[in-house]
Amino acid sequence: MNIGWNERRKFFLMVCVFLFFYFVPFNFPVSNPLAEALMLLQWYAREHVLLCLVPAFFIAGAIAVFVSQASVLKYFGHKANKVLAYCVASVSGTILAVCSCTVLPLFAGIYKRGAGLGPATAFLYSGPAINVLAIVMTARILGWKLGLARGICAVVISIFVGLVMHLIFYREEKKREADFLLVGQSEEKHPLWLTALYFFFMVAFLVFANWAEPKGIIVGFWAEVARVKYLLAGLSLLGLFFVVKYSFDQEEIQSWVEATWGFARQITPLLFLGVFIAGVFLGRPGQEGLIPSRIVAALVGGNSLRANLFASIVGAFMYFATLTEVPILSGLLGSGMGQGPALALLLAGPALSLPSMLVLRSIMGTKKTVVYVILVVCVSTVSGMFYGRLVR
Repeated sequence: MNIGWNERRKFFLMVCVFLFFYFVPFNFPVSNPLAEALMLLQWYAREHVLLCLVPAFFIAGAIAVFVSQASVLKYFGHKANKVLAYCVASVSGTILAVCSCTVLPLFAGIYKRGAGLGPATAFLYSGPAINVLAIVMTARILGWKLGLARGICAVVISIFVGLVMHLIFYREEKKREADFLLVGQSEEKHPLWLTALYFFFMVAFLVFANWAEPKGIIVGFWAEVARVKYLLAGLSLLGLFFVVKYSFDQEEIQSWVEATWGFARQITPLLFLGVFIAGVFLGRPGQEGLIPSRIVAALVGGNSLRANLFASIVGAFMYFATLTEVPILSGLLGSGMGQGPALALLLAGPALSLPSMLVLRSIMGTKKTVVYVILVVCVSTVSGMFYGRLVR
């Protein structure tokens, strides 16, 4: 990378922090909020950085370098076909089985390249929320009604949130697109088929490397893929290597790496800080932080506005890795959680987290982040209340 000493020092520091949390064993004799925060950070470093976050950074860097602004504006910009833009954005989670943190570099990539706020936030919500395997596991473990409600509501909410964000910030976004047009639109550097193949291999690696095996249940296709996921991920990486080696010159590769580092430098410190704070207050799954789980369970019983709102808020601030929300909810339902609040938490939890909020603020500003979070919490609360009345 053609970067200065200051940037290299930052990179070295980030690597040292990662290695510290990855290798140093945190075996505390007594559980306490600080211990839970450190152990949650270690779990995050071991399970989500190398195979989730790093590939997402490279995809985001590739969007910034190899996808022209003309293409982004054409399909996701202010004047794009709204039906096509929102349909594509709202079902992206069926392909990307990612968590609320892994989707952030991808969101930043398309948003900074000129995507409209509406389609971009629809993609931001749907990426972690519309996970096909998670919906199937919800239906098998928590009941088909809850699984069906989660799938339908996630698609509807992603479109609704995107449209409302577009309307609220219409004038600001219109000016933003005018600025993109004023600067000028770069042309495609390579044939469309080659760019598509390049992104296919990167997305395939991200998906297969993080393909979660459905423990305790048989889900046919997903279980079969889980057995050979590393082989598929390796083939995807090999395909990416050949595309890059024989199609891109040294200058393009350097620009790609530099763009990737730019996203990593901006996002990683905020993610680690957010995971640490979430661990202090809410602990790890099955463990206690400053807020005891018994209090959470006591406040989410029934189907009142308070119960649904509390479940949405807790879900919004708590960090859920992909698929972990299902066993957590199973325990809460066993402790008396209502069906409505369960859906509210399922809709708000995977799509939001305290770490993701901190990063979003740095990408699109405080005002837009606050509005986005409030929208997700409110719509999740209303959906939970409506569902709770239907199934009572």
